[in-house]
Amino acid sequence: MNVNLTKDNDALNGEIFPTFVRYLIPSVLGLIAMTSSSLVDGIFIGNYVGITALAAVNLIIPIITLLFGVSMMMSIGGSVRGGKYLGEGNKSAASSIFSKSLIFMTLYGIASITLTLVFEEQIFAILGATKELFPVMSEYYRIIMPFVIFQLIIIPLYFFIRLDGLPNLAAIALGVGAAVNIALDYLFIAVYDWGLTGAAWATGISEVLSLLVILFYFFMPERTLSFSFRQNNWMEVFQAAYNGISEFINEVSGAIIAFIFNWMLIQRAGVDGVAAITVVNYMLMTGFMMFFAIEDTSQVMISQNYGAQNAQRTRAFLKTACVIVALLSLFFITILLTASEPLIYLFVNEKDSDQTVALALEFVTYVWPIFIFAGFNMMITGYLTAIHLPFQSALLAMSRGLILPTGLLIIFYSLLSDFRFIAALSIAEGVAFILAIALFLLYSPQKAISRAR
Repeated sequence: MNVNLTKDNDALNGEIFPTFVRYLIPSVLGLIAMTSSSLVDGIFIGNYVGITALAAVNLIIPIITLLFGVSMMMSIGGSVRGGKYLGEGNKSAASSIFSKSLIFMTLYGIASITLTLVFEEQIFAILGATKELFPVMSEYYRIIMPFVIFQLIIIPLYFFIRLDGLPNLAAIALGVGAAVNIALDYLFIAVYDWGLTGAAWATGISEVLSLLVILFYFFMPERTLSFSFRQNNWMEVFQAAYNGISEFINEVSGAIIAFIFNWMLIQRAGVDGVAAITVVNYMLMTGFMMFFAIEDTSQVMISQNYGAQNAQRTRAFLKTACVIVALLSLFFITILLTASEPLIYLFVNEKDSDQTVALALEFVTYVWPIFIFAGFNMMITGYLTAIHLPFQSALLAMSRGLILPTGLLIIFYSLLSDFRFIAALSIAEGVAFILAIALFLLYSPQKAISRAR
């Protein structure tokens, strides 16, 4: 059933810059809130528990990232598909893919988290942890993993609610969780001295509260999407997942690179090296989340205008995104080059941390060029997903996230005896940028929409 959804739909009719910013600001706030659990945990763990605990948590990140990868793939692929349906005026089809995505993610979350708990020690060994770190990792892992199910459900709700024109609710839900996480981290870690146990409980409780808030969506009369358990054509779930495969590649590649990186640093610098790169990753994470917010906002706008076959508005939204990416890239480069040391000390206790801080400062000199290219690469990846070119989007994601950094890391690590091998990540991002520009020129908005007609 087709209905007219263009009325009051800012993505299709609103002024370009105000509409983009209206969606971008809640996205930035929401995604920063989504990642704040890791950032805040890192600050409190580094200052109150110690460097070994910080390294232990970092070793767990790849398995959590893998779980999130599937959720991001399904959520973004599904919401982009839903956006195309809304652009075409097909509310029924958009509601159907919303329902199927949410059901699939719930079942996937229950099954996958059960398996990660059953095979805990085997997973730790695969992640490269030593036997001595197993108890430290278990303290955090056994508490946090059951709560991951809540975030796996929050992610698709977040993307579809934004698609439905309610970005503020999505941001508020994540903001509430972030505020609670900060308060409980202070209470459980700094006041009660519960260590990693406190960090895990603080994050878990905050995720439950975020989900409770975001569920208010189902009681809002202005929502467009509806939920139903009765669905058919379940193959569409896999079609949507394929369209979002670049996001899965991004997440999984990050986990693989983290695993390789951790192994290299353990061999060359021990626990101090892993702790140092953990701190640098926290610094990079904020910038990447800002870039992802731009990518996410662009996909909401572009997928609907692609469905409406409006190349002019698609180009206008892309130009707006490019300007914002350029300004943010300059900002983050400036911060890393001028204020990295005080930022590093946010995550470590000044006592017995000289080696970790020195290593982190050295690592920053090799990774800051990532910000020259990463935002544009992420934006073009998202653009290709939004116009339903999953193969091209996956090719770019695979190149920048796995093939280039893995190959260059191995080559540089073999040739260089110091830490300059870390520069491989920046070089990989630069080479991927060349591929990104080539793909964009091949599939510009006008060409893509002409092809779809």
